[in-house]
Amino acid sequence: MGPVDVIIIGFPGNNFNGRVAPAIRELVEAETIQILDLLFVMKDAEGIVTALEFHEFDETLGASVADIAVSAPGALGLDDAEEIREDLPLNSSALAIAFENTWAAKFVDAIRDADAVVIDQIRIPAAVAELVLTH
Repeated sequence: MGPVDVIIIGFPGNNFNGRVAPAIRELVEAETIQILDLLFVMKDAEGIVTALEFHEFDETLGASVADIAVSAPGALGLDDAEEIREDLPLNSSALAIAFENTWAAKFVDAIRDADAVVIDQIRIPAAVAELVLTH
């Protein structure tokens, strides 16, 4: 198994239009990642929060998201939604995606076979990397 990441994508103004789903599907089809679970959290202008676990996705989020293959539904739950809710501005939403980095499984096996261990792993967001590398 490869390392697992959880990424939370924010949508200001609750402008969730489904454009992320094709990119997710492409990564799954290329066997780069495997989706473990998805969670959608929305906060309206009055601060009322709605959380949808993957099994609750429907046409509200668009069929393109609801038909993504998920291998561990329930891995993300209401406790995760509560944590996301705390940082979510009014009138915005977030999609949490838990995924296995299947591309790294052979690398993980090689580390294990070498009797080595990963000491640390650091993920630098793309926007930060672009900023640093272009200046």
